[in-house]
Amino acid sequence: MTVNPELRKQVDTILDGFIADFYETVPFAQHQKSAADLNLDYYKRHNIETILRLRRKRTVDALAIKYFTKVDPVQAKAWAHYTDDEMLHDRLFAADLAKVGVGKDEIYSTEPLLSTKLLTGYLQYGMEFEDSPLALITSVYFVEYVTTRTQPDWLDNLGNVLGEENVKGARAHVNTDLDDDHDDFVWRVLSSLVTTEADEKKVIEHLRHVYWLWKLYFVELHQITVLGKAGAQIPLPTSADV
Repeated sequence: MTVNPELRKQVDTILDGFIADFYETVPFAQHQKSAADLNLDYYKRHNIETILRLRRKRTVDALAIKYFTKVDPVQAKAWAHYTDDEMLHDRLFAADLAKVGVGKDEIYSTEPLLSTKLLTGYLQYGMEFEDSPLALITSVYFVEYVTTRTQPDWLDNLGNVLGEENVKGARAHVNTDLDDDHDDFVWRVLSSLVTTEADEKKVIEHLRHVYWLWKLYFVELHQITVLGKAGAQIPLPTSADV
């Protein structure tokens, strides 16, 4: 049975709106989903940033576990198990990149995009200065929900273009989310942190902030790889109030 079903329905409706808005307003948003002529620079850098983001999120996950050990050991165990599942998924994406000529030295020597730093910094700020994993867990629900509703289509197209063998890592990552019902699990953890109306409003606020940063990332990715404007000022995305 769904915990806090009314809030989840509200959150899921907002996320569905974000997905629609993303495809409508972000340049190149549908590229990996539908392009027959794939821009390899865009594809490679997106996967590199995914790896760098996963590596930095591990640190924030550890801070969340520390928080839960002090206030809710049941959730500490649950989040530790989830983190264990996700901990080395950067290797899955690295294996896919190796098949298109990107080695580990190139991946791990790449400076993350500004938007990647801002997103991971936002999550760490919540842990370090608000002493709460609410921003992190909200962000993880955002990612789990959006991933399972968009990435299968992206990977079907990428598998057709690059060969299914070359997207095995990303496919394994998504299948783990689907097979283990990660969105349901993360919702249960998130619900344990929501005890007041103010908490509910904070969840919605975090969703909007994370989506804004997510759009910023894809805009910057397009600027650098497709337009070739490295170092250019990132144009602000349109409002996330959809």
